[in-house]
Amino acid sequence: MNRINVPIGLLFSSTGSYGTVARTLLNGANLACEQINHRADIAVHLEPYAINPEGNLAAYAPAMQTMLDQGIKHIVGCYTSSSRKEVIPLVEKWDGLLWYPTHYEGFESSTGVIYTGASPNHHMSPLIDYLFTNFGPRAFSVGSNYIWGWESSRVLREGLQTRGGAILAERYVPVGDTDMDNVIDAIFRAEPDFVFNALIGESSYAFFRKFRLACAERGIDQVARFPVASCNLSEPELVEIGPDAADGHISSSVYFSSLPGKRNNQFVAAYNDAFPDGPVVSAEAEAAYIAVSLLANAIAAAGSAEVNSVKRSVVLQSFDAPQGRVMIDPETLHAHLTPRIGRSRSDYTFEVLVEARKSVRPDPYMVCSSAALEPLQRQPLMRIVS
Repeated sequence: MNRINVPIGLLFSSTGSYGTVARTLLNGANLACEQINHRADIAVHLEPYAINPEGNLAAYAPAMQTMLDQGIKHIVGCYTSSSRKEVIPLVEKWDGLLWYPTHYEGFESSTGVIYTGASPNHHMSPLIDYLFTNFGPRAFSVGSNYIWGWESSRVLREGLQTRGGAILAERYVPVGDTDMDNVIDAIFRAEPDFVFNALIGESSYAFFRKFRLACAERGIDQVARFPVASCNLSEPELVEIGPDAADGHISSSVYFSSLPGKRNNQFVAAYNDAFPDGPVVSAEAEAAYIAVSLLANAIAAAGSAEVNSVKRSVVLQSFDAPQGRVMIDPETLHAHLTPRIGRSRSDYTFEVLVEARKSVRPDPYMVCSSAALEPLQRQPLMRIVS
């Protein structure tokens, strides 16, 4: 079989303040490349070329330009929304294609991007409904001071307001900042029903540890009195938080490593075998794995790696991913994914509490979505897991 040799770029900050998550993205992409290159049923050979911007926002555009200048048209990469927005003008100008494998805040669509991570109707809407139903209408929002934090809080605010709730206060800290004393004091003063966390990387890990300790010093059961909920909390981050504060947190995601089923068991085993030193598998790793797998399948079906041919081909593909069936929506180039809500455990895994019965069409602009999990008692497409 004559194979199509395709160079692909991998653009992830595997070091820096959010390096733990980015390494899982890189690992997921590399695992998919390795598996594809050993498949006998697909005439595609992927040649990964990785650049590490080290968490420096200014380094992303030059890295992307380097790849494009070398003739690399397909780039799987970026974790933060800021980095994605840095490189989109370049892939659009030079006819490249960014495969963006991360949950994000939505309200974007580019002809130069395939989005394989969760859209806001996959994670934000289900989480808002779950929190409102189970904990109450009053939130405190804390986030990293950039697009993800701002927009996530805005979606939360609007979602709560339509249900008669409110965000009592919002606080933002610089990416990588670990001084959380003022934020924690503000939470105690506001007395919310729950805390929404849109911090990333080391800032998030420090917040979880320090908030749990501050509650303990006041005789407060943090999990019961001030539950913390996130759309970006995954298994490797629980490890970073550590054993004293990793349990009891709510996470809205489309994938958890604890999902039952043969496909996910195979994925987790292959990942652990390939990367025994970690970080452990995560939703980000699965999204990167999906991106590379869909890319290869689209190239094989098109018989070409030419960008427009791949874009026409990929919307005709479906993929049995570890989380379930995934496909790309032809209107938005975002993925159909399966919403889930989990609660973290002390062994650094998640107990899945509720999940959709099938994948949900992406709605990045929140134009026509009703939350996939609401109302839990009456929604026929949802099931309570525990």
